Amino acid sequence: MPRTIETLFARVAPAVFVVLWASGFIGARLGLPHVEPLTFLTLRMAAVVGLMALVVVITRPAWPGRAAVGHSVVSGLLMHGGYLGGVFIAIDHKLAVGLTALIVGLQPILLSTLANRVLGETVTPRQWAGLGLGIVGVYLIVQDKTAGGEADLIAWIAIVTALLSITAGTLWQKRHGGTIDWRPAFLIQYAAAGAVFAAGAFLFESRRVEWTGELVFALAWLVLVLSLGAIWLLYFLIRRGSASRISSLFYLTPPATAVMAWALFDERLGAVALVGMALCVAGVGLVNASARKT
Repeated sequence: MPRTIETLFARVAPAVFVVLWASGFIGARLGLPHVEPLTFLTLRMAAVVGLMALVVVITRPAWPGRAAVGHSVVSGLLMHGGYLGGVFIAIDHKLAVGLTALIVGLQPILLSTLANRVLGETVTPRQWAGLGLGIVGVYLIVQDKTAGGEADLIAWIAIVTALLSITAGTLWQKRHGGTIDWRPAFLIQYAAAGAVFAAGAFLFESRRVEWTGELVFALAWLVLVLSLGAIWLLYFLIRRGSASRISSLFYLTPPATAVMAWALFDERLGAVALVGMALCVAGVGLVNASARKT
């Protein structure tokens, strides 16, 4: 795209990404009562692969070399396979949506530590302060939803897997995926993740689907808005910014999810949650302001 348009788009992309990414938790909540998690994700990946294959056939982008294909497979297994599989399995095993968002919201702390060692990025004291504010804010937002949960051991293993996968996937994409055209990269990544989900569904699930309006809407939303729109925005931001700065955006996911849950499901926001949201915004502001100066 022209540079002026790209610059303008880069300014609004983080806010758009936060809203789209947060909506994924809502989509999972709508769809999972009607289908098992790996079956749900298999249907989602099949639809996305079909759409991306059509895009590749029509636009005919340059196909990446063998090494780039391998990097895309690894990114897909981590950023889609491990992350999405972990989140959906955790929610299906009764881990509260808010607590799920809290745990994967720990990614910036983990990623900032690894980015310093793996990518050689310098994390400034101001960024560390912002990351600290963010984690406190995330905790305050969801703390009232964490008590009395019915989650089992599988849910906890799944959500920790999701946290580690999205962290490692972001690092891998930042280090190895910046020069790969997004069209074949998406096709390869979603195909790799879809193969894993399909194998898991055949091995561990009944694969029964209750085709309701809620499920169809959730599936369409997750395919078009999340798997295409939000992930494209994430890769766009990864290519333009540092890993620490990008990961700070994930702190805004729980507040955005809370607002959506209030609007759609009449879940009320208390005073403590509002304070937490303010801390998240302040934390992201510190991380991004510091990143612009480095």
